[in-house]
Amino acid sequence: MSEEPISPIPHKRRVRYGGKNPRRFEEKYKEQRGDAATIAKVIASGKTPIGTHRPIMVAEILEVLAPKAGDIAVDCTLGYGGHAQELLARIAPGGKLLGLDADPLQLPKTEVRLRALGFDETVFTAHRSNFAGLPQVLAAQNISGADLILADLGVSSMQIDDPARGFSVKHDGPLDMRMNPQRSQPAAALLQKIKPPALAEMLADFSDEPQAATLAPALAGKSFATTRELGDAIRAALPRLGKDESDLTVRRVFQALRIAVNDEFSALETLLRNLPACLKPGGRVAVLTFHSGEDRRVKKAFEAGLRDGLYADIAREVMRPTAEERNSNSRSAPAKLRWARRAD
Repeated sequence: MSEEPISPIPHKRRVRYGGKNPRRFEEKYKEQRGDAATIAKVIASGKTPIGTHRPIMVAEILEVLAPKAGDIAVDCTLGYGGHAQELLARIAPGGKLLGLDADPLQLPKTEVRLRALGFDETVFTAHRSNFAGLPQVLAAQNISGADLILADLGVSSMQIDDPARGFSVKHDGPLDMRMNPQRSQPAAALLQKIKPPALAEMLADFSDEPQAATLAPALAGKSFATTRELGDAIRAALPRLGKDESDLTVRRVFQALRIAVNDEFSALETLLRNLPACLKPGGRVAVLTFHSGEDRRVKKAFEAGLRDGLYADIAREVMRPTAEERNSNSRSAPAKLRWARRAD
């Protein structure tokens, strides 16, 4: 019996780059692979290249934290490492930075990136932890207190841009939204289980959604597999809204779900309670927020700390990005920065 001929393996062509300005995340491989010319063009257009994150209010953060050689610093939300990179350059020689991040997908990439820039384990250590675990991370490193602490509470561009993470309102993907995909339940499961009154309260408390009472019965207990399905359902529930207001509502609902899925407010409140004890006398903390619920909690915690004598001084007014930064990076627009200094 003769053997059948073996068919050659067909050649699989690489996906073509979809024109000068591809819209699909998967087609933007030039950005994801670090093509310098493409990245420069994207930044020049006022956008953030896929797979990267542009740190926000860097100059203002450096001003209020005033890092100097020998300082012990903590970046509670390491992300892409943009803020950490700037801090590391200023606490040398003799300083050390601890970088915390709960995202098991992004943290190893950022550690590799910072190592490649020359920051070895003597000056930088990465820790997979939510910022609520800051006291435990410091204790494990035998550090009694930090000279400066930064917490950037924004979702990183790497998470927003990747449809597979389920954060994006622009690109269809699984309705997930977990910072750590190995923990808790995805947004789809939360919506399927929640009751309308609880959802209405969540939308009002977590994103100041004015249409919470109308949206809750249309969404609670329903099954939505993808971000697009949820976005369409939100718009269908509010047919009289114009496009701009409808888009804002979708973003607010996504924000509320993300906060709930990741238990963000509970973690933030834990961090704010722990901050004074995690700082050396005279140590400084800066917190960058991106919506009113976060900013209210930070403001009240700093004011209470000042009254109780835990802080010697706090920001009297919120700091915002410059007009130039807002124009060059639209994702910086909602940012608010507050700071506090521990009492001596």
